[in-house]
Amino acid sequence: MTSDTPAGRPRSGSRLSRVFARRRGTPSRTRRRLGAAARMLAALALAGGVYTVFAPGAFADEPRQLSATAQEGKQLFDNSCISCHGRDGQGVDDRGPSLIGVGSASVEFQVGTGRMPAVRQEAQDDKKRPLFDKNQTKQLGQYIQELGGGPQLPAGELVENIDENPEALARGGELFRINCTSCHSFTGAGGALSSGKYAPALHDASAETIYAAMLSGPQNMPVFGDNQLTPEEKREIITYINVQLQEDRDPGGLFNLGGYGPSTEGVAIFVVGITILVFTSLWIAGKS
Repeated sequence: MTSDTPAGRPRSGSRLSRVFARRRGTPSRTRRRLGAAARMLAALALAGGVYTVFAPGAFADEPRQLSATAQEGKQLFDNSCISCHGRDGQGVDDRGPSLIGVGSASVEFQVGTGRMPAVRQEAQDDKKRPLFDKNQTKQLGQYIQELGGGPQLPAGELVENIDENPEALARGGELFRINCTSCHSFTGAGGALSSGKYAPALHDASAETIYAAMLSGPQNMPVFGDNQLTPEEKREIITYINVQLQEDRDPGGLFNLGGYGPSTEGVAIFVVGITILVFTSLWIAGKS
């Protein structure tokens, strides 16, 4: 005979009550996952808050601080260059490339030789009378340098004093013949390249222009970084151009054919002389 009191319930009822109690006391799998996700989000929020407190400068959008020279250059840039190269030198599609990272050396070459500002896009920008004077070019270069960095001309003289270092001229000539003559010729007169481009003559190029060209690689010219030609080797090449090519030092011979010295003239005289002797012999034979 069973009793109606809790102690007298059937054993099966006691087992069911224990199962129900266990299920009520144990959280479900979904609840456990939601709890873990909430704790992870709280931990990430706490870590982000701590990082923000201790490193506020990482997220601060502070305006770029320019030097006085760069501020002058920015005014020139905004008046003459922004339409093609965009605000802050970011570039404009189908108008002008970005100037971030080109450095002041590129400005020294392009603006200092009058190639920039360009009137229109062509196969190659020709050298012309500069629109900006040397001081303004320096200001523009400093602005571009502070915008994104890049190669820049070194301080000091760029031409070796051959009285103090006579070997510089010989080494510069060897480096010039290896690296430059394939485009600029042995005499620095320049020459035609592909697709309407050309290597300009070096007879009136300043030391700063040549050094800037080697650093920036304008048009088809390759970039000669310091890992390819050291600053000392660049100076030696410029010394050779300045002393040997620009001062018209005659390497020998009457006509200076090709700038090689008397050897080319000897070959020319031999060929012309033999030709004259052959035709003279034929003429004499015909008369006799």
